[in-house]
Amino acid sequence: MTIYRWLIVALWLGLIAYWAISAVGAKPSLGARQTWKEIGLRLIVAALVLIVLAVPPVRQTFRALQAYQARSVVLGVAGVVLCIAGVGLAVLGRFYLGRNWGLPASRKENPELVTDGPYRYVRHPIYGGIMLAMLGTAIGAGAFWVVPLVLFSGYFVYSARREESIMIAQFPGQYPAYMRRTRMFLPFAL
Repeated sequence: MTIYRWLIVALWLGLIAYWAISAVGAKPSLGARQTWKEIGLRLIVAALVLIVLAVPPVRQTFRALQAYQARSVVLGVAGVVLCIAGVGLAVLGRFYLGRNWGLPASRKENPELVTDGPYRYVRHPIYGGIMLAMLGTAIGAGAFWVVPLVLFSGYFVYSARREESIMIAQFPGQYPAYMRRTRMFLPFAL
């Protein structure tokens, strides 16, 4: 395993550890029960990733790309830099949400509209950061990450739109104006 892959794995493990620790103080969700539709959608995305990666021609193509990536210093460095930026954006987003963080599309007791930190520029820095980290991982550690990147990006767009409809209902005067002045996922891009 190259140093770039080790660094990327360390970044993901750090993100997972931070997520687990910071979830402890979150406000309780109202109606915290997940619907079968939400659970089913997540399972479908995970199953599609496994199915696509099990197709022999797809698997062979990814192995060939990975052999090339293992020899490329430029791809390794670019991947690590993008992964650092993505994990950093996701952690910063989670930090600024504080106790308001919860599962996608969940409602919180006494909700607050957070518009500082990365939320000054983007409405969903956590989703954007995770997508950026996955792109960096695909570039620096393994092309097979393109499949989860594409599928999870679709899921993140779906979740972001659901969350925005909830936020519009909770903050009808503030949230539409906030949407007009910010990007959805990444500053200056999406």
